[in-house]
Amino acid sequence: MKKNFVNELTWRGMIHDVMPGTEAQLQKELTSGYIGFDPTADSLHIGNLVQIMTLVHFQRCGHKPFVLVGGATGMVGDPSGKSAERNLLSEDVLRQNESCVKKQLEKFLDFSSGPTGAEVVNNYDWFKNYSFLDFIRDVGKHITVSYMMSKDSVQKRLESGLSFTEFTYQLVQGYDFFWLYKNKNCKLQMGGSDQWGNIVTGTELIRRKDNGEAFALTTPLIKKADGTKFGKTEQGNVWLDPKKTSPYHFYQYWLNVSDEDATSFIKIFTELPEEEVHTLIAEHQKAPHTRLLQQELAKQITIRVHSKNDYETVVKASQILFGNSVTDDLVQLDEETLLAVFEGVPQVVVTRSSFESTPSVTDLLSETTKGAIFSSKGEARKMIQGGGVSINKIKIEDTQRKPDFQLLLDRYLLAQKGKKNYYLIIVE
Repeated sequence: MKKNFVNELTWRGMIHDVMPGTEAQLQKELTSGYIGFDPTADSLHIGNLVQIMTLVHFQRCGHKPFVLVGGATGMVGDPSGKSAERNLLSEDVLRQNESCVKKQLEKFLDFSSGPTGAEVVNNYDWFKNYSFLDFIRDVGKHITVSYMMSKDSVQKRLESGLSFTEFTYQLVQGYDFFWLYKNKNCKLQMGGSDQWGNIVTGTELIRRKDNGEAFALTTPLIKKADGTKFGKTEQGNVWLDPKKTSPYHFYQYWLNVSDEDATSFIKIFTELPEEEVHTLIAEHQKAPHTRLLQQELAKQITIRVHSKNDYETVVKASQILFGNSVTDDLVQLDEETLLAVFEGVPQVVVTRSSFESTPSVTDLLSETTKGAIFSSKGEARKMIQGGGVSINKIKIEDTQRKPDFQLLLDRYLLAQKGKKNYYLIIVE
């Protein structure tokens, strides 16, 4: 007996609205369902993860997921949840973005050729030759203006201004559902709760145009317990692409969520079974300071989005700042991870000739670095003698020691003053 998809999402806190009859349809037969993704960037971000995980559970429960990349709708712009009209993109850019998005989704979904194998479709392929006159004749006549005006996404934008392009978006998305229903036997559309109006326009179009029955399911929009926006940092979105958000910063985002958020996120963003999740939550509550939930959440999702090797690297990197790491951990870091770990740490640049001619570590940390680390030789000597200075995680005991340290990646030294003050010395 296959797992009940609606029950699976329910215990995970991932259900907002379900159209009557949806659960019965899914229990009756293998069902095809889809979620649309916006190809306006060449990477997905963690704000997309709720929908990605919805498709993961859909497939695991024995159904066939379709990923609709909105190549056509990306040229238009969905007003749902937006306060202003977005910039429209060219086909070349959208096609490139589609390719990048599919590559990321392959880490989550099985795209093999079986009955439940995922497929990617692009609505540009069925819209590119569809003339405006044909569209308003074949589709527009089935949906009334009053029906379209009643949608929240339209009502919220009337005062600030809503273009005709955006107003017709729900018809375009509704036709997507109709096309997939007719051509791919797709009977379910899923999405965030802000998409409910667009989704039911699709079910209505299928009913009016083809006398067919289709279904809808939406997930809640994720908010953090402190009221700040999920998936956003001071640097902006947390991306799935390691070039946009390093694995280290990705891991740290999850490691630093609050206990309340970790309790809900462990259900939403992992595939861990219900019993294991409840055990983890209970263990965490016994000793919250160990941050067991955050560590397991960060582990599961970093391995899934990046790799086990990336996860192991960022754990070692985290220990450098926050734990009892050793020189070996530091030496193993690649440059991208090293710079990600020490982003925001004061950086001091010295010339290679100055570094090589500096007589002692005391001079290196005071004179050569022009007071950025220590303001005087006396201050440097005093702290070295007190055991408070390390270079590359090696405690310095001799104030006259020559600075014959192995340069990290042939150009960096990590100086530590006291327990928490780090400086990155860059030798150029």
